[in-house]
Formats: sequence, C-alpha cells, structure tokens
Amino acid sequence: MRIPQAVARYIDYVSVERQYSDATSRAYESDLAALAAFASERGIDDVLAVDLELLRDWLWQSSQAGLGHATIARRSASVRGWSAWLARNGHISVDIAARLRSPKTGRSLPHVVQRPQMEALLDALGEKAASGDPVALRDSALVELLYASGLRVSELCGLDVDDVDLDRLTVRVLGKGAKERVVPFGVPAHSALVDYLRQARPALLARTGSPPPAVFVGVRGGRLNPRSVYNLVSRLLAGIPGGSAAGPHALRHTAATHLLDGGADLRAVQELLGHASLGTTQIYTHVSVERLKESYRTAHPRA
Repeated sequence: MRIPQAVARYIDYVSVERQYSDATSRAYESDLAALAAFASERGIDDVLAVDLELLRDWLWQSSQAGLGHATIARRSASVRGWSAWLARNGHISVDIAARLRSPKTGRSLPHVVQRPQMEALLDALGEKAASGDPVALRDSALVELLYASGLRVSELCGLDVDDVDLDRLTVRVLGKGAKERVVPFGVPAHSALVDYLRQARPALLARTGSPPPAVFVGVRGGRLNPRSVYNLVSRLLAGIPGGSAAGPHALRHTAATHLLDGGADLRAVQELLGHASLGTTQIYTHVSVERLKESYRTAHPRA
C-alpha cells in the first residue's frame, strides 16, 4: 500500500472509529503527511519500505529544523499509532515503530496574568462595554467568561445559547474526546453575559439572514471562530506592561492558577478544566510554588 493512501485510511480510522477530536486528527494528518514527504524524497512510497531507521532519521531532521520538543514528541506518537494500526490490519508484518522512543519533553511553566493586571483588564473592558457598543459588550462577556470558567477557546466558540444556564450560572461544554461537562462561572461573568445576550447579540445577529445558535458571534452575525478570539485576547494581553502571556489559553492558565492560589482543591480544578489526568492539572501547583518563591525572594530579608 502506498504511504499517502495508508495515511488517509488511518486518519479516517482515528476520526470516525476512535472519534479523536478534529484538532487531534488534523495534527496527526499533518505529522504523517510530513513523514510521507520525507520518505518520498528518499524514493520510498510504499509502507513495506518504511523501516525504523527512516523514522529515526525523520525525527532527527525534525529536531534539526528547529521544531520544539512537544511537536517532535507528538510526531513520534503519530507515527507509532499509525505503525501499530498498519500491523494490526496486516499491511506490514511487524510494528516498525514499536521501538521508536519519544524525546523527553522539557515542560515549561505556563505564563499567567497577575491578579491585579487581570482585574485592571476586566475593568477596562467593562468601561468600554458601558458605552453600549455591541462589540465592546461581546468582548467584555467573552473575556469574563474565559477567565471565570477556564474554557478552551474551541469550547467557548462552540457554545450555543441553550448551553448557557443564567439561573444556575453554568455552561455546558463539549470538551476533548467529545466529553461533556458543566462548568460554573461567577457573578461578574453573569452580568456581562446578560448585558451581551440582551443588548449586543441581537444587534450583531441583525446583520445576517440566518442567525446561528452560537453564543458569541462576529460583526457579520456568524459564529465567532477561534482565530478571531485568539487575535482579540492576544491584542488585549499585549497591552499589559511586562506581560508574557498571550492568547486565550493564557486565560485558562490564569484561571487555574488563581483558583489554586485561592485554596481550590486540585481535583475540583481538574474537573473544571476537563483534564483527563490529574497530572496535567498539577503543573498549576508548580506555577503557584514558583510565585511563592518569587514573593519570598523579594520580601524576605535573608532570602
């Protein structure tokens, strides 16, 4: 079987049968397309000609090209899954990637926005929203909800009006692996959402002939997409002096860190964020410890 054909069939398998998320399926497809191109450059077009040496050379070239540890580790995972699938289905006799080792990833601490800076940012958005401008009202509600709930940007953009319970102050989201969870939010986010849904959203929807059920919509009335949210949040965070956080995921990091700083239980934060593993959530305890160390170094006379 030709490599591109085997890649296409494997992506169909993980998307349909395994029900991987669209983002994960696209990442695997991108990784394996890069492998197919690498093999083609070496005159290899059939899965039977792929061996462990080729895979190791591909990962080595990836590292030489400047790709990050996490990306290379994902490429390794992508090809191991593909190879195992090929072997199970009889396309190759031996799982060639079974002995392929992933590089150890250097896990960096996530960047978070300091609490006073976050409050100043939200206050500034609230002042703009007070003008009644539909976009300003939307942006205020959007950032308030992101910070209050720790949602992923894909989860935020996927929200429909029926997913928001304003009486119980919760939203129902569909997370990774099509897992549904209910996430609470606070009073400031509730106030911003009410103002947006009652005043701004109808004004934005008036600009389209077929209104979507989406909570957050763009200036033309269509569902707001993750790229637009990323650009908005990055622009806002870029205005914070000395800040290094960028993008909506930084608000997710910030929400988790501030919850733990305030005494929230680690497992409660895990459930809020929709992490499958507690180990993923534990990185935020390291962030809190680092902040404690920094406070100690700057405040203690004998630090």
